[in-house]
Amino acid sequence: MPLVTSKELLEDARQKHYAVGAFNVENMEMVMAVLAAAEEKNSPIIMQTTPGTIKYAGLDYYLANVRTAAARAHVPVVMHLDHGNSFDLAMQAYRTGYTSIMIDGSKLPFADNIALTKSVTDACHPGNVPVEGELGKVGGKEDDLENDDENPYTDPDQAVEFVERTKVDSLAVGIGTAHGVYKGTPHVNIKRLGEIQAKLDIPLVLHGTSGVPDDQVRQCVERGICKVNYATDLRIAFTHGIKEFIAANPEAFDPKKYAKEGMAKVQAYVMQKMDVVGSTGKA
Repeated sequence: MPLVTSKELLEDARQKHYAVGAFNVENMEMVMAVLAAAEEKNSPIIMQTTPGTIKYAGLDYYLANVRTAAARAHVPVVMHLDHGNSFDLAMQAYRTGYTSIMIDGSKLPFADNIALTKSVTDACHPGNVPVEGELGKVGGKEDDLENDDENPYTDPDQAVEFVERTKVDSLAVGIGTAHGVYKGTPHVNIKRLGEIQAKLDIPLVLHGTSGVPDDQVRQCVERGICKVNYATDLRIAFTHGIKEFIAANPEAFDPKKYAKEGMAKVQAYVMQKMDVVGSTGKA
């Protein structure tokens, strides 16, 4: 089927108290593996790319891969810009054909974040493309993203003003998660998430979820998280699959053979996370 936008998927998730997994894809093989997982689980799926990934091949290359996957799929597929870091990149993704856009102004002062985010919603909404904003900080480092803010939590009252003034369709919140590999066990601030949910009536988004214990993710979904991002663990799974194959077959030289092992690891990981966020059977 054709690519769809994230708006209806996330609103359905909000109404029915589940979340849609958003998985960062780095190459054709990861796109194929994520789609295979979605088909197996009959789950809606969001595939996404960050600015650093886009630098590697370009918006058009990744969109072509995901659009082809969607055309073969029996489940809804969204192509999302993850952590768009400028108005220009957001507009490039919009014009290229991405069906969901994130603009991340969370490093900016509050007023500047509002101005940047509103400029993107003003441009995308006439074309019926939904926009995700971010308020608060997600710590750690992944891709070209880095944040070590000492007070990363989203302020619930600021969130209300932010949503009212920007008209975002979904909001990524800072509740203690971090990008990259955790050095210890993460502890998500469920209480703060509940305070934010009580004041907003739009889907909420959880970033930096690789490594977060599944029980904490489930608690977040119960309190309004409708989109759950996974990136680092997909890279790790793909790489582990390839390394294991090469270790067992040191003379191997056909990329198709060892890539299949990486794909199998990614598919298994994604399927398990679909069960965690509750999207299995929701396509």
